[in-house]
Amino acid sequence: MKTLKYFLLAMGITLSLTTFQSCLDGDDTNWDLVYPNALVTVKPLSDNSFYLQLDDSTTLLPTNIKTSPYGDKEVRALLNFSDTDKPSEGYSKAVHIHWMDSILTKEIAPDRASDNDLVYGTDPVELINDWVTIAEDGYLTLRFRTIRGEADKIHYVNLLASQDPASPYEVEFRHNADGDVYGVEKDGLVAFNLNKLPDTEGKTVKLKLKWKSFTGDKSAEFDYCTRKSTPASSAMAAQRSELHLN
Repeated sequence: MKTLKYFLLAMGITLSLTTFQSCLDGDDTNWDLVYPNALVTVKPLSDNSFYLQLDDSTTLLPTNIKTSPYGDKEVRALLNFSDTDKPSEGYSKAVHIHWMDSILTKEIAPDRASDNDLVYGTDPVELINDWVTIAEDGYLTLRFRTIRGEADKIHYVNLLASQDPASPYEVEFRHNADGDVYGVEKDGLVAFNLNKLPDTEGKTVKLKLKWKSFTGDKSAEFDYCTRKSTPASSAMAAQRSELHLN
């Protein structure tokens, strides 16, 4: 599991791996169980059970785990699962969870006006254009890369919303390295809940993301629609968004 654990290190925050099926060692390793095959939202229910939102339209019912390992918290998580032939009970499909690991899940940070640079930092970061960098289910999930050298230093990442009424769907990714700016490249994962942005009222709009990279200011656009508050089994229009770098 060394490869997986390295992938799950998020800038000084070690994610606790919840393993529901042991991975094999040596030549017998089943690599299909080592790497994640889904990015989901873990959604707790009032009876202490939970379900998983795979995308804007697909819901998963876990058959081998009845209680969320994250309690009553809604989080984004990496998942390795397989389909089953068990009843889905109103969800899109019933699945067997091999392992699941939460990623850092945060709200949009409060605006501190002239103190934003001091509080949230201006250290550079690169965003990685791959399958986990996506806007879906009301979250903006980002894989990012920066420099890290000191093991005892924690890097802080935040998302700020534009204060310009003319740009209601513009956000800025901030990175505070706490002085740890020398070392080697490390990747991290973070998900931001976008519920503080204005309701798109069912429309798909362009969400503009800005950040400071190692080669200057950059931006990207995502297709974004406010998450609808509907029962887990309701059909919703699927809308997976890819990162388009500028």
